[in-house]
Amino acid sequence: MLSTTLVTLALCLAPDLHNDPTWGTSGIGATHGGVTVLSDGRILVNTDTDKGTLIFNTDGTAAGSIATQYPAIHGMQVRTEPEGQRIYAAHLRGKQVLKLRPDGTMVWAIGVPMESGKYSNPNHYNPTGIAVAPDGRIYVADGYGQQWVHIFGKDLQYQSSFGGRGKEDGQFQTCHGLLLDERTDPPTLLVCDRENRRIQRFDLNGSFIEVHAKDLRRPCAMAISPVDGTLAIAELEGRVTLLNPDGSVALHLGDNPDRRQWANHGVHVNDWHDGVHTAPHGIAWDSKGNLYVQDWNAHGRISRWSPSGTS
Repeated sequence: MLSTTLVTLALCLAPDLHNDPTWGTSGIGATHGGVTVLSDGRILVNTDTDKGTLIFNTDGTAAGSIATQYPAIHGMQVRTEPEGQRIYAAHLRGKQVLKLRPDGTMVWAIGVPMESGKYSNPNHYNPTGIAVAPDGRIYVADGYGQQWVHIFGKDLQYQSSFGGRGKEDGQFQTCHGLLLDERTDPPTLLVCDRENRRIQRFDLNGSFIEVHAKDLRRPCAMAISPVDGTLAIAELEGRVTLLNPDGSVALHLGDNPDRRQWANHGVHVNDWHDGVHTAPHGIAWDSKGNLYVQDWNAHGRISRWSPSGTS
C-alpha cells in the first residue's frame, strides 16, 4: 500500500524563486531534449546538433560537451552507482537507450524491444524518457511512438510493458517524460501524459495508481527538488508549474502571456524575455534549489530560477 505519510507532512509552500537574468545561454543550437545536473553541480543540456550534450558550469559558462556521437538525446537521468555517476539516456535519434559515463562514453545500449510484441516495424519505436528504479529496473517511454512504457531488468532483459494509446486511466497520448518518485513509500513512477495534459502515477510493476495532476499545458518533463520535495513540471505551452507533494498547484513560473510563442520552436532570441518561457521541455533542480529550464528552441535556450537571496 502506498504510504501518504510524507505527503501529509510535506504540504509546504513552494520555494520563493526568481529568474536569474545573469545565467543563461543562447545560440547553442537546437535544444530538444533534457537537462540534468551532475553531483559536482555541472549542468548537462541535450542538443539536436553535432555538439551532442553540452556542459555548463554553475555560473553558466560553457565547459565543453560530451556524447557528440549521440546527438538528439531526448531524456536523461543521472544516477550514483558503486562505479560512480552514470547517465541513463533515451536516445531518440538512435532508437535506443544508453548508459553513459560522465565523459559520454557508452557502458551499454538497449535497442528496439521487438520481443515486446508491440512493434511490427522497428521504425515505430521512438523513445523519449527514461527512469531507473532502486532495484535497477529500467523504464523507457516510447513517447513519440506507440505509447508504451517498457520495463527492462537490471540484466537489460525485457520484462513487460504498460500503457498503450488512449485517454483512459493508465493509457497515454504521448508518454513523454518519466520520473522515479522516492517521496512515496514504496517508490512510484510518474509519467508525463502530454497530450492528455496530465501526470499519471504507477507502481513499479506498471499498475495504475492515480492521476496525480491534470489540466496542465502539455507536460514534457518533471524534477523533484532535493531541498523540499517540490515537483517542477516543464509545460510545452509556455509555463513551468510547481506542485506540492499532494499534487496541488503551488506556483506557476515564467507564464507566457503571448500564446503565439507557446510550443513555438522558432521564437527568435530577440523576442525572448527574461523570466518568460516559450516552450519548456527539460527541467532539473540542483542541490542548492536552483531550477534549470530548457526551452524547445531552434536557437537553443536554457535559463535558471534561483531561490530568493541568491544569484
